[in-house]
Amino acid sequence: MLSDGVIIASALAYMGVMFGIAYYGDQRADAGRSIIANPYIYTLSLAIYCTAWTFYGSVGLAAVSGVDFLPVYLGPTLMAVLFWFVLRRIVRITKVHRITSIADFIASRYGKSGLLAGMVTLIVMLGILPYISIQLKAVAASFSLLRQYPDVNRLAISTQHPVWMDTTFFVALVLSVFTILFGTRHIDNTERHEGMVAAVAFESMFKLLAFLSVGVMVTFLIFEGPGDLFQRAAAHPDLAPLLRFEAVPGGYGGWLSLTFLSMMAFLFLPRQFQVLVVENVNETHIRKAIWLFPLYLFAINLFVLPIALGGRLLFNQGVVDADTFVLALPMAEHLPLLALFAFLGGLSAAASMIMFETVTLSTMVCNDLVMPILLRANPRWLASQTDLSGLLLGIRRVGIVMLILLGYLYFRFVGESYALVASGLVSFAAAAQFAPPILIGLYWKRANRRGALIGLSGGFAVWAYTLLLPAMARSGWIATDFVETGPWGLELLKPYALLGLENLDPYMHAVFWSMLANIGGLVFGSMLSQPDPLEQAQGSQFVDIFKRERHDGGLLLWRGVVETTELYDLLARFLGAQHATEAFNHYAQDHGGYPLQTDAWLIRYTEQLLAGAIGAASARAMISSTAVGEVVTERTLELAGEKQRAEEATRAKSAFL
Repeated sequence: MLSDGVIIASALAYMGVMFGIAYYGDQRADAGRSIIANPYIYTLSLAIYCTAWTFYGSVGLAAVSGVDFLPVYLGPTLMAVLFWFVLRRIVRITKVHRITSIADFIASRYGKSGLLAGMVTLIVMLGILPYISIQLKAVAASFSLLRQYPDVNRLAISTQHPVWMDTTFFVALVLSVFTILFGTRHIDNTERHEGMVAAVAFESMFKLLAFLSVGVMVTFLIFEGPGDLFQRAAAHPDLAPLLRFEAVPGGYGGWLSLTFLSMMAFLFLPRQFQVLVVENVNETHIRKAIWLFPLYLFAINLFVLPIALGGRLLFNQGVVDADTFVLALPMAEHLPLLALFAFLGGLSAAASMIMFETVTLSTMVCNDLVMPILLRANPRWLASQTDLSGLLLGIRRVGIVMLILLGYLYFRFVGESYALVASGLVSFAAAAQFAPPILIGLYWKRANRRGALIGLSGGFAVWAYTLLLPAMARSGWIATDFVETGPWGLELLKPYALLGLENLDPYMHAVFWSMLANIGGLVFGSMLSQPDPLEQAQGSQFVDIFKRERHDGGLLLWRGVVETTELYDLLARFLGAQHATEAFNHYAQDHGGYPLQTDAWLIRYTEQLLAGAIGAASARAMISSTAVGEVVTERTLELAGEKQRAEEATRAKSAFL
């Protein structure tokens, strides 16, 4: 018998181990001895992609649709093939410009636009709530089911009782506390979290071992090997179609749309961008991840179909929720330790996603929403403060709690009626909206801020109309007539058959229209408007990143009038005096001492450090308010220096003659 005390103590002990690993990783990083500076840790950290959706939801989907779960992993596998051409470019740009998030990346590409950074952050906040909600739902459902041991009958997670009696609510609170402890202990000017990456690498191995253990038990203990299992399934009239492609909803079109969605989501979900790009220690680690990460995906999906088929063969349909087969099968076989191991594996998969996602999002909220508002609303108060690092940490901690509780509210009022996979795909489609401004911006210099704003606005509006609003209608918040007949009875505006495009899978339909609006808006908006000099310079740097050396004259600098002490005070205000002193000492060592007069390179260095703490757009605003001057390029300064030296040589020659 598994008592509540044993389950809760085991869960807290596991979270404690995770915290210990994260703390140790941070301590090693502070001592200059990183434990994540190897390609294997980097590759394992990418497996944060495999959340509770993978651990529970893939089996639930396979139990209904057979191999329909595969496109979600085929997409990242195909993207891994392109790592060296796409990911390496993004990583290089991020290192040169000290970019700290996906919002920061898009804003930096398009002239360090604060408006664009804020829009991306809002899209992420709304788009990621369904994903957070399914993690909370999975943890609460698995905990409630395990409490019934050994009874495995379907247990609905009801939202009818008060919040203070809701298991999911308390799961959200506990995860909020652990997330704050994990990710917001201090302000880092690089916004890297080496301890969290180490913990994620550990949980990637843990959840893999847990899932494989259940798979081996089902295949070789309950059945007599894969041959016996698949033979029984093929002989079952209800299960035989699951072994054929005909069971996949939407057919080939559905496969293609889900593969595309997963490719884009793997790269552009905020937590994925963080581990793939921001947390990358060395570009060469990408080489090993190209082949090693697909192997991980193969391993964790190896037993998805056997577990799904085993559950369908053993349990009467509808008696046990297919999303819980991973936990229910060990329970049905009276294997309490394996059931507890599986529960901890699912907890690990869900908790790591929530913690990393909300830490990343809270940084974006702080840098790209709250700080720009404070800079405009009360600049004098900000300027009067000597240390704002505590304020930044406070904003991020509040942001973490807010995001997790919003995810809980989405589950309570919208997401309860959706399966794990369905809610996740809504978030995937939202993350895919960042693909056009990033990928097109990497290769097309003409792309500009206005085009990106138009494209993102159009794509996000279509996503909300074709996926988010129907989800609300399904939950009773909007009349179902909206989905069935369209608003005001206009059938051409039906969200699942927009402009008469029918007979498509809902996600394929949403991808088609949102990408059309997004790409069309970006291309035509860019062609019909001219970028300003800052946009042009940033676009050139991003597109030509491999053609330029770090100091070849293409980098943007700020030529202005400012005292060195003012730059130091500005940095200390946001990073703290200790970090500011260390940064300036490091600059002095690299440049043979402090410059007698503040030069453009010191201003740029200060802006980069600020960008790591408060984002590129806010950093540019702070530098602009402190150093009165203009944007120039390194080449401009070099040419000015050459001209000055030539004039001095001419004067010297004239004096000699």
